[in-house]
Amino acid sequence: MARSQGVNHELSEVLNQLWSRDTNRLKPGTDYTISLQGKAGYVAQGSNTARDMARAPLFAYVNEGKLKNIKTYALFMRLLDNYEMSTGVSETVTSEELMENDLFLNAILETEVMKCAHKYLVSKGRSPSDQQQFKKQLYDMWFRLYHRDRSGGEDSCGFEHVFVGETKYGKEITGFHNWVQFYLQEKHGHVDYKGYKAQGNRNTPDEEDHVLNLQFSWKGLVKPVGSSFIGVSPEFEVALFTILFLTSTDKVTTAVVKVDEYLLEMVVYRQGRSIGTSYPKLLSSNNRDL
Repeated sequence: MARSQGVNHELSEVLNQLWSRDTNRLKPGTDYTISLQGKAGYVAQGSNTARDMARAPLFAYVNEGKLKNIKTYALFMRLLDNYEMSTGVSETVTSEELMENDLFLNAILETEVMKCAHKYLVSKGRSPSDQQQFKKQLYDMWFRLYHRDRSGGEDSCGFEHVFVGETKYGKEITGFHNWVQFYLQEKHGHVDYKGYKAQGNRNTPDEEDHVLNLQFSWKGLVKPVGSSFIGVSPEFEVALFTILFLTSTDKVTTAVVKVDEYLLEMVVYRQGRSIGTSYPKLLSSNNRDL
């Protein structure tokens, strides 16, 4: 997949198919409410001090009944406590955690979102048509452990980095691009939302947006700018980033796409056969001038 600042129309088309099939996506203002508050300021590189432009949490309300009763969310949340926060600390994977990974993959593979992604990848010759072989491909991409910090053992995987978050040398947050994890960590007092990030009207968000660029602290460390989908299902994010990863062989893949009303830059870093990191960056939303 070529890198380009122009909109990738083929990729946009398949991602909009995923979007339309994401029936487990939560509705802003109904299933959850966010409070954007102030625009976050500049944080110097290496600093863990940020001016707090948001006195209240980002999430004012989330329908936890939906998180607990929708199978893919419930199984997703069981994975969030399976990892060591710090890179350089080897991960120990228990048989129970292996089972949880397996149950989560089984559940998302049953969704229309993942069926659509699988069909597209098979048509491109990027995935096997057999579902069990595709599941193994997903496992290697998302759950297979690898060395992120070369000084230690196998300390990371794609799922941990993207969806759970990690700390590097105890000095900075890396990854952490998932809204459910953000909500749960905020609820337990570990995350402090500092404000939204924007560079003018084109990417100034509102409370209905499903993609945000934001600033926050997590257990005392500051993420100067992070980006995340809001309200989307776990299967949507896995499907989207899986397509980006498998349709490119570049170390870093970037693609500009138009999904629903959002102009996004999608970013995926490769770590061998696995995902190093992946995230969306909001370029424009709400049908503002593109």
